[in-house]
Amino acid sequence: MSETVRSITRVQGFNDGEMDFQLLRQLGSATYGGAAIGEILSLVPKISGETADEWVTEFTILANNQQQDAQMRLLNGHLISAREQFLKACNSFRAAEYYTHSNHPTHRELGLKSRDNFLEYLKLSEYGNIVSFIEYNGLQLPYYLITPTKEVITRKTIIIISGFDGTLEESFIQFGLAGLARCYNVVCFAGPGQMDSLRFNQTHFEPDFDKPVSCLIDILSNYPQIDVNQLAVMGISFGGYFATRAACYEPRIKALIANSPIINLKRYVLGFSVQDDNEIRDDEDFSYSDIHLIPDEVMPPSLKELTANLLLRFGNKSMKQTVNYLDEFNITEHIDQINCPTLALIGTGEGEEPFRQYRDFLAKLRCVSSAYQFTLADGADTHCQVANLGFSNCVAYDWLDEQFNQ
Repeated sequence: MSETVRSITRVQGFNDGEMDFQLLRQLGSATYGGAAIGEILSLVPKISGETADEWVTEFTILANNQQQDAQMRLLNGHLISAREQFLKACNSFRAAEYYTHSNHPTHRELGLKSRDNFLEYLKLSEYGNIVSFIEYNGLQLPYYLITPTKEVITRKTIIIISGFDGTLEESFIQFGLAGLARCYNVVCFAGPGQMDSLRFNQTHFEPDFDKPVSCLIDILSNYPQIDVNQLAVMGISFGGYFATRAACYEPRIKALIANSPIINLKRYVLGFSVQDDNEIRDDEDFSYSDIHLIPDEVMPPSLKELTANLLLRFGNKSMKQTVNYLDEFNITEHIDQINCPTLALIGTGEGEEPFRQYRDFLAKLRCVSSAYQFTLADGADTHCQVANLGFSNCVAYDWLDEQFNQ
């Protein structure tokens, strides 16, 4: 007798918390065409050891297959299908890039492939776009200005700034497409030390992120598409620090969305470890080259990956030097300088330290402010609401519409 079944695909994740979050992150992008659920779930059994190498291998294979499929469909004149496949390939290369160390050539190679596929997507889209760089302290910092139509019309604009490991392309998928649908111009920008900037520069994170943002706004102000009186900034993850810092010092920002608000990056980063205090003793210090020597029971493999990139992205210093440098990423005493309407967002599943900073941020604000806590019932309690991006964008853009339409 034959057997009838619905599917051999199973909804299952990983035991490792960080890798499971990265899986959710990729699945969540399906809301805006950045992934296909079936393709992503098909990779889980192939990453059975839950190692970074397995993840990189499988997502690279998927990305290459999607890219080749997009190119074939383009050659055959199927422009919509090609566009959709280029966007998925872009995001799959980004997923592979995540688990590579930023000092490894593969990191840049995967990042540039992600960018190349995104540029192919833009060529086939109905959107207007400007792909460019700003010059800042000898760095070439990339940005995309993407408009709802190719027609030059002055519109309200949102600048989206990602964080530690997000990219311009991922920010566009997660939050930019929702802005375009609501007739916003979308600017995706990467500053010193961010993923996209590493593709073109030797750079590391810098605390005074307001300065490159001001340079960006100087340039944007010259575009006829930009309504300088309706200019918002959204910060995602570490971008919650970068965008908030910019709003403290840049009066041309007319609205701020902090998702989530980070006002003390040192305490936020140390919250990922079991470190009880803010200091590293000399006998506890280690460098990037020491990480592989640390026993897994002392530092689990997923935390090793995070720590390795942390040291590299903040200047390849020792752990103690990095923690000391993080002292400079603190705007706790400057929050009252923000003068624009502000929205603070957080997921209830993000942990104690992010919630502490969320509450402190709201308490220190002197401007008009609103807040929203995404819950498990919302399906959005995760960091950056990756599991329900559509609802996250409803909350953020509805609030922003209300500020700009008054």
